[in-house]
Amino acid sequence: MTTFQRIKYADLNSRQKEIFNFQKVSCLLADFGFATYRLTDDWNGADFLAVPFDGSAILRVQLKGRLTFEKKYQDKGLWVCFRHVNLVYLYPHDALLSELLKVSNVGNTTLAQGEWMLFVSGPTKIF
Repeated sequence: MTTFQRIKYADLNSRQKEIFNFQKVSCLLADFGFATYRLTDDWNGADFLAVPFDGSAILRVQLKGRLTFEKKYQDKGLWVCFRHVNLVYLYPHDALLSELLKVSNVGNTTLAQGEWMLFVSGPTKIF
């Protein structure tokens, strides 16, 4: 009989972590009526598509390791998904960025100029 051993996430390389996270997120999204389809070429910024069983709007999702805002994701209709502790977060990139700019000083920093990225290690109380 074959015995399977649980893996340690910290032991995975970056590609394996992306695959692992996609599988975990896919399992959860299935509970909410979505099928997921992994994309091999980062199509228009998306790592995968989340298609609701009822056929309504398809979500184009960028899978990240943490809460992320990037200029290159703006105006593409992307959702961003990440795992933190034992939770999964899924948010519309542009809508949440808009809220962040309303409630913080981020828009008045060098972040608002040029090519920028904003990473936050986990959800915070900025919202």
